[in-house]
Amino acid sequence: MRVSFKLGLSYLIAIAALFALVNIWGRDICTDRAEQNIKTQLRNMVSRLSDTTVSNYYQNTGTISRIRQELQHMDDVTGIRIWLANSDGDVLADSALGVKEPTITAADYDTRILEQNISENVIIGKAFEEPMLVSSEPFMYNYRAAGYICAFMPMSRMNQEASSYVEMMNIGMLIIFLVLFIIFVAIYLYTAIPIKTIKNAASEYAKGNYDHEMVIKSHDEFKELSDTIAYMVSELKSNEEKQRKFIANISHDFRSPLTSIKGYAEALKDGTIPYENKDKYLDIIQFESERLHKLTSSLLQLSSIDSGGLSLDIKSFDITKVIRTIADAFEGTCRNKKIVIKLKFDEPKIFVDADQARIEQVIYNLTDNAIKFSNKDSEIILGVQIKGVKAVVRVKDFGLGIPKESINRVFERFYKSDPSRGKDKKGTGLGLSIAKEIITAHDEEIRVISNEGAGTEFSFTLPIS
Repeated sequence: MRVSFKLGLSYLIAIAALFALVNIWGRDICTDRAEQNIKTQLRNMVSRLSDTTVSNYYQNTGTISRIRQELQHMDDVTGIRIWLANSDGDVLADSALGVKEPTITAADYDTRILEQNISENVIIGKAFEEPMLVSSEPFMYNYRAAGYICAFMPMSRMNQEASSYVEMMNIGMLIIFLVLFIIFVAIYLYTAIPIKTIKNAASEYAKGNYDHEMVIKSHDEFKELSDTIAYMVSELKSNEEKQRKFIANISHDFRSPLTSIKGYAEALKDGTIPYENKDKYLDIIQFESERLHKLTSSLLQLSSIDSGGLSLDIKSFDITKVIRTIADAFEGTCRNKKIVIKLKFDEPKIFVDADQARIEQVIYNLTDNAIKFSNKDSEIILGVQIKGVKAVVRVKDFGLGIPKESINRVFERFYKSDPSRGKDKKGTGLGLSIAKEIITAHDEEIRVISNEGAGTEFSFTLPIS
């Protein structure tokens, strides 16, 4: 269901509800309010006349003719007919007749209306052609009721007043309807258009068009959503680029040894290579096979890490013992390159909590790299420094160093700086990536410091037991 339909339906429901309220509940309220206003108007008028105009007449400060003129004037102004009746109910003044003497006596109507503040639907055939609303009030003279003031208004006029109230309310409702329409249109423009923009952009991104521009000019949740999607798309674009490079690197690293193996194997088979030289080329085939085996093992390990398969067997062990064992394992390689491995420990034994096999792999990879990039007649330092509750493992060489532009990329998969490619054709470019994944799985940090031509130091932390 589209947003525009939902908003339109909500608008129609709101209009229908308001219309029902106005014409059912509101009409009754307006009618009651109109009746109360008219009754109050009549009561105020007779009360004021009783206190002033009529009392002046009985106190001999005015004449009946003047009273009749004043009542006629009030009738002209207000449209309310006024009677002045004596204590018997005979009419002395009628605003509709002016100065003429009325002919209506107590016998012409029900005089009980004189004793009531408000009377509805009063019928006086001799004076009125329709039912009237009457308000009466006695006026006092010498502590007795000297007469009555009566104000008359047609019942139809009261109904007209109520209808006018309803009409005013309906006009108000029309204005409210228009305002609501503008509000709903504004809400539609404010919500539906950004949603449509985001939807169209998402469709383009789903097609792989990551360069599609998504423009949201507001500064609200829609802008936050579009920025989040834009960030997601940039990450997808980056990951896609990394994936292309990943596939290209795998293809390159597999193709090169496979080409060598295939070429030399065919040459040996068809006799192109003399029999007396076969051992040399078989060594090459064996070397390239080992390279493929190492690459395949590294890829399987990274795949296991990516799928959440890196399980850790955390236990306490002596990290200095592990480093001594690894140093002994590289003794032959170091002897050939005339490299000396120096061990530096803050204490003879330092126990840490970690997965021993994984940490051995990390230290082995870092040491192997240090040897590869060290010059002859140099040294490598393997050490452990205690800092608070952490043991900092260091592997430092004084060899080629890492170019400044490559420092931030050494842990990327398949990344090799040019010196690495030149010195070691057997490397896969995955060793440092695996090392970082293992240390990260331990919730620890691995860092690198390097100066080109002066050497490199890798270090990582482990919790002390």
